Amino acid sequence: MFENLSDKFERAFKVLKGQGQITEINVAETLKEVRRALLDADVNFNTAKNFTNTVKEKALGRDVLKAVSPGQLMVKICHEELVALMGGNESEINIKGNPGIILMSGLQGSGKTTFSGKLASFLKNKKNKTVLLVACDVYRPAAIDQLQVLGEQLGIEVYANKEDKDPVRIASAAVQYAKSKSFNVVIIDTAGRLAIDEQMMDEIARVKAAVNPTETLFVVDSMTGQDAVNTAKAFDERINFDGVVLTKLDGDTRGGAALSIKAIVNKPIKFVGTGEKMDALDVFYPSRMADRILGMGDVVSLVERAQEQFDEEGARRLQKRILKDQFDFNDFLAQLQQVKKMGNVKDLMGMIPGVGKAMKDVDVPDDAFKGTESMILSMTPKERANPALLNMARKTRIANGSGMNIQEVNKLIKQFEEMRKMMKLMSNPRNAMSMMSKLKGMGGMPGM
Repeated sequence: MFENLSDKFERAFKVLKGQGQITEINVAETLKEVRRALLDADVNFNTAKNFTNTVKEKALGRDVLKAVSPGQLMVKICHEELVALMGGNESEINIKGNPGIILMSGLQGSGKTTFSGKLASFLKNKKNKTVLLVACDVYRPAAIDQLQVLGEQLGIEVYANKEDKDPVRIASAAVQYAKSKSFNVVIIDTAGRLAIDEQMMDEIARVKAAVNPTETLFVVDSMTGQDAVNTAKAFDERINFDGVVLTKLDGDTRGGAALSIKAIVNKPIKFVGTGEKMDALDVFYPSRMADRILGMGDVVSLVERAQEQFDEEGARRLQKRILKDQFDFNDFLAQLQQVKKMGNVKDLMGMIPGVGKAMKDVDVPDDAFKGTESMILSMTPKERANPALLNMARKTRIANGSGMNIQEVNKLIKQFEEMRKMMKLMSNPRNAMSMMSKLKGMGGMPGM
């Protein structure tokens, strides 16, 4: 995500490396590179120009503290302005009402139907809401079927009427049905349309007038960059939407749409889609996105994802097992499976400060843990509970059973033993504090 933009920002800040103070000359040189980075990312020209002018004004008017280098100060100022550019604070979705009604709008192929399913899952599982999905795309073949399949997967009811070809009538009837069944939220999935298609734009305006939604969202493919911003502007002029959803952000190495859309349309980005799975949906936090663009990682999001998967009772049980030196391959496998639920491995590592840059050119497949899992599952229950039993004959059987080789089995066992020792050591607070102070004395971990 935003890989190219991050690299260019890093190169721009190198101009100030080793400089004793901020001057008009070195600021101009740095900001020339920053402006170029923004334009290469497909950010609107005026937005890029205003951004660099604001940064220049703030940088030249600020004293450099002895403890902070000019380069660090410039990163701080750029971070503040990136956050402001993307909207400042996160913007919550409005689902108040009886029921709350969310209307989806956007171009053909932008991912509206998939996002409707993701949002329904988010509201059901994280906000404890009862949700009704409504199929109002009466033009695209199998659009209703797609929404019904998603609804079945998620355990969410879908309102559809294949006989009726009037989206306004379907949407109105769905809202009445939701009221009679006491649903908390209704999500209306509409047909994709082109901004220049007057008939279709008129249709969604009529749907909006008929159901009076509490929230109208514009769904756009972030990878279309400046085109996404222009389309958003055209839609907003017609239906006055409340917020933007950027889909396919995990494949966006440039970031032009995320950086430009708030400045041009003056509507907040509310959600971002970061993958194909139904849980690959994040609330948009401008400060966290700025962290990632500037190579600072996103530790808060990483912790939140971990908290969603790791229950407190399980963590306490695991800690007791570690303290008693009972941590085994069953525990190891359980931890591995919980990490998998958190999302793509490379994306997770990119949230750790310094690690994202180191992993940039490393290909981490989605099934990175497959070999490890197959080796553990090839062990007998007794072997998993007591790794000391693993002699050469047993290792050979595990290698054959998992389709791996003996070296990989040995490597797994070695990693497991090292992890077990480290976990036991770190479970003692005094040892953990001692290790942290040693790292601090060494200047911390490289690149972190």
